[in-house]
Amino acid sequence: MIQLCIGSILKNSTYPHQIILHINEGSDGTKAWAEEQKIDHTISETNIGVCYAVNAAASLAKTEYLLYLNDDMYVCPEWDKHLWDEIQLMPDKFFYLSATAIEPINAGKKSAITPYSFGTGPDDFRETELLSKFRDLPMKDWNGASWPPCVVHRDVWNMVGGYSVEFFPGFYSDPDFSLKLWQIGVRNFKGVERSRVYHFLEHSTKRFGNSMVVQNNRLFLNKWGITASLFYRFYLRMGNPYKGPLAEPEESIAFRFNRFTGRIKKLFTDSDALS
Repeated sequence: MIQLCIGSILKNSTYPHQIILHINEGSDGTKAWAEEQKIDHTISETNIGVCYAVNAAASLAKTEYLLYLNDDMYVCPEWDKHLWDEIQLMPDKFFYLSATAIEPINAGKKSAITPYSFGTGPDDFRETELLSKFRDLPMKDWNGASWPPCVVHRDVWNMVGGYSVEFFPGFYSDPDFSLKLWQIGVRNFKGVERSRVYHFLEHSTKRFGNSMVVQNNRLFLNKWGITASLFYRFYLRMGNPYKGPLAEPEESIAFRFNRFTGRIKKLFTDSDALS
């Protein structure tokens, strides 16, 4: 999968990029392949999770902007050009941009182009068909950029300290990072519809099971005092049409109700921790 991902970057990018790979374990030959291809990389003996991995890779970056991409993604032609064009329009460095994923199943994400299947992995990937159709799939720029492929200025990355490693193996690290950006004044969370990638949805974190999802959901709630779903819905307006920098959430009945239920959930998680 990683070879397909990096191959698409080399094949379909408009600009040259410093590619940095983090290798968990590397027992499958990935380390030898990366060295043979002269790809910058970091490595860990065990699976250290997404947050440590991204932070480690970022430490090798020599560029002004940092872009995080999952290895189960295939970037489409001019994906980087459209992100760079958007960066040029930003009034300052306080922004967070995401490319738009084309996904084979409809998981209810308004920020993704679904369901359009071009294969589930390298063995059945219909690359030619994707390349002939990806530009014609309907989508508009959207609010709430919060997951890869995503790009920030390195100064903004450094201000918030990268990804929070307590969210192992990575569940809820995306809204946590976005909320840290919100705290320092970032309000431009834009999903760029013209920058497109195909997302196979073969997440390595699936094997950790639902218990880790629940645990990290509680971790987010205890850390920030609100639920991730409230942050996505009322702060980032996730998936709604992009209309410029975001304002503070309106004190609507729905917002107050969701904030109240979040506080009730936090009381229960606090009492569980004390028992």
